[in-house]
Amino acid sequence: MSRADRLLTLMQHLRRMRPPVLASRLAEATGVSERTIYRDIATLRASGALIDGEAGYGYTLTEDPALPPQSFDRLELEALLLGLGEVRATGDAELAEAAEQAMSKLIARLPDRQRRQAATTALMVYRHSRPEQPRFDLAPFREACWEERALDIDYRDAGGRATTRRIWPLQIVYLDYTLMLLAWCCLRQDFRMFRLPRVAAVRETDESFRPRRVPLLRDYIAQLSAGRGNSGPAPARSADDATAERS
Repeated sequence: MSRADRLLTLMQHLRRMRPPVLASRLAEATGVSERTIYRDIATLRASGALIDGEAGYGYTLTEDPALPPQSFDRLELEALLLGLGEVRATGDAELAEAAEQAMSKLIARLPDRQRRQAATTALMVYRHSRPEQPRFDLAPFREACWEERALDIDYRDAGGRATTRRIWPLQIVYLDYTLMLLAWCCLRQDFRMFRLPRVAAVRETDESFRPRRVPLLRDYIAQLSAGRGNSGPAPARSADDATAERS
């Protein structure tokens, strides 16, 4: 490995490892001595990298927008373009536009060689049909997830039964055929999956559930993992499950 490649690899590890990162961990990850890590850290700092810390305490990389853009290898670049292409193909109008803008920014900041590779990518996304879309903008759901704010929704299940719920929205889940909302249902005091195209109306509230979103997601993932380990169903019942609604 050349010195330039080693410095790039070191930057990658500083980005990916939980800070502060000890020199011993960096040395093990890059296959060099700790003394070499100290010299390389000094070289990166001299080149403009903002790296806090010192020997014995670990290092923390602070990204600086004035530094040159992070480089990608061919497969990483293909993965990024494929992911953004998937969002353009399956996301709502606002999300698809954001993916288009992100792709333009990414390609514009690439070196010439990688820009040419991006123009002739070997991978491509094509969808014959888009997932079933809600009848209204998804922005309120995204905003409520980010801000950890409760929503009131009017919902009709597969049998046409109408209910009004207060929910704590956790994640929008993109399936092949439709969009689902994973939420904590305040009516049932449990996780529920709501099929977004069946939401008849959505109303914002002033109720905050911060900082519950991350712990709830962790609880759900733990329950899901336990259920799969026992060959059982996913713990979040669909809100269309009439049996669940009578419980």
